[in-house]
Amino acid sequence: MKDRAGRRRARRFAIGTAVVVALAGMNGPWLYRFGTEKYHQYAINKPEYKAENGKWEIVEFPEEYRQNTIHAALLRTGKVLLVAGSGNNKKNFDAKRYDTRIWDPVKGTIKKVPTPSDLFCTGHTQLANGNLLIAGGTKRYEKLKGDVTKAGGLMIVHNENPDKPMTLPPGTRFTGKGSGKTFVSKDPVLVPRAEKVFDPATGAFLRNDPGYGRVYVEADKSGSQYETGTEDNYRIHGLTGEDERNTYGIAQKLALDKKDFQGIRDAFEFDPVAEKYIKVDPMLEARWYPTLTTLSDGKILSVSGLDDIGQIVPGKNEVYDPKTRTWTYTDTVRQFPTYPALFLKQDGKIFYSGSNAGYGPDDVGRDPGIWDVETNTFTKIPGLSDADMLETSGTVLLPPAQDEKYMVIGGGGVGESKLASNKTRLVDLKDGSPKFVDGPTMEKGTRYPQSSILPDDTVMVSGGSEDYRGRGDSNILQARIYDTADNTFKRVADPLVGRNYHAGSILLPDGRLMFFGSDSLYGDKANTKPGIFEQRIEIYTPPYLYRDSRPDLSGGPQTVERGASGTFTSQAAASVKKVRLIRPSASTHVTDVDQRSIALDFKVSGDQVTVTVPKGKNLVQSGWYMLFVVDDQGTPSKAQWVKVP
Repeated sequence: MKDRAGRRRARRFAIGTAVVVALAGMNGPWLYRFGTEKYHQYAINKPEYKAENGKWEIVEFPEEYRQNTIHAALLRTGKVLLVAGSGNNKKNFDAKRYDTRIWDPVKGTIKKVPTPSDLFCTGHTQLANGNLLIAGGTKRYEKLKGDVTKAGGLMIVHNENPDKPMTLPPGTRFTGKGSGKTFVSKDPVLVPRAEKVFDPATGAFLRNDPGYGRVYVEADKSGSQYETGTEDNYRIHGLTGEDERNTYGIAQKLALDKKDFQGIRDAFEFDPVAEKYIKVDPMLEARWYPTLTTLSDGKILSVSGLDDIGQIVPGKNEVYDPKTRTWTYTDTVRQFPTYPALFLKQDGKIFYSGSNAGYGPDDVGRDPGIWDVETNTFTKIPGLSDADMLETSGTVLLPPAQDEKYMVIGGGGVGESKLASNKTRLVDLKDGSPKFVDGPTMEKGTRYPQSSILPDDTVMVSGGSEDYRGRGDSNILQARIYDTADNTFKRVADPLVGRNYHAGSILLPDGRLMFFGSDSLYGDKANTKPGIFEQRIEIYTPPYLYRDSRPDLSGGPQTVERGASGTFTSQAAASVKKVRLIRPSASTHVTDVDQRSIALDFKVSGDQVTVTVPKGKNLVQSGWYMLFVVDDQGTPSKAQWVKVP
């Protein structure tokens, strides 16, 4: 009996095994993927893995609070400003739906903020008073060649009258003397008076040099028959007598080719306490994709961008005075591609790394170097590898900022090029003859790398894509931490979300990193489906936050002047090995010229840590900072907010 029962059990087991094997044969790939994913989740959540590699988590806002985040800045309240404007969505633009959110990463709350203009592709920087200066944005979306129905383009208006400027209203009509075709201006244009030129030796009058104005014009009617193929002189309707003789237009071809984005002059300060935009005087030039950089005197330099007719601003740079909230032109002219990476050096000059976001001639303003804004002298820095692949590269001032060492990360060819660099390049600006040398390489050529300074003097480098705007499903799900002391990369946990164009990262006051945005051109490997803007936020918790303990930090003054000291309390004071003052980020388009980590001298007595802020005003720019203490294991405290007046 026992033998028969045993045979039945064996038979049932054999049949069951056969069924399982058959099912596995039919569903093997699914079972494998299911098992692999389960194991992966198990592995990356093990304490020892997180302590070595950190951990990624996705934050998904409720649907009514999601947006296409283009810009993000850490405010002195610890909250994060998320700016979309129209969010690279023409339907939003046409409906004047402009979005801003404030996210509290501690409480998890989200607040909508009224947005006064389309701040899509604006420029921004932190101000000394804790406000965020925001300038520029979108006046008109680009039109691709097949979408342009009316011939149009740039009209240069000349004024040969030395006695008065001319203002032409929108709707002014221009008729070509050669073609007989008429075009209409879209905006008003001010044309300065002509300049009288005299012989310096004799004082004799030589000529009048015309004043110039620029305006976008388009044909009255749709169709290719209204295009022009060559340069022509244009008579301006409505002018008579001397004005008619002295004022005229000249345009190259006015055609149905692609029309680029156009910028606006609007400028605002965002008040992080009142949580609202404050309108200030507009810029002198309209700008789309500008960079704002703090200068030695505390004024803000505004550089580059596409203007109100979609042309690159021709080197006309300007400064914002936070005291008067007004703009003035600089005395010097220098042209850069859009969103150039410009950093204030400790000697008051500007370092241009060569990194940029793209628009502009491929042979103007792309060489890295040192720019003296006052004298307009520019000294090129040699040695840069993959010098033709600086578009969409990232640049970071390596910690501590006193060392004045920079890293240029990845990048790609001009425009929609498929070229991408896997290089990092390092430059020491304290060297008497600085030159770039290669740092550690990345596994793949990387456009749009996100980089953020961490309080332990490392730098997180993550994401990006191998091709233009993630084309060909080329997002790179890899992350590395760069060790400034060893000049090495260490692979850490892989991000969960691909990030390319319109993405960025922000260091939070608790030592974690926030990643936002991504705007793939296509949604599939074959490039047949349109991309969908990535609205999820991702948080990376670095390995240092998975240790047994972290130092605390409390008390102390809220304001510490340059050269002065302040005393803070920490129960772990005896273990403190570093103190860092980190400027909050304002990030967009792989450009974040604000972030810097400054080493502070300090003394410990009992549970007291007394820190001293360096004296250099170009090293420690006025404003609000996060103060971190770091223990002997490399673990940072949560930040205390400190103002340097």
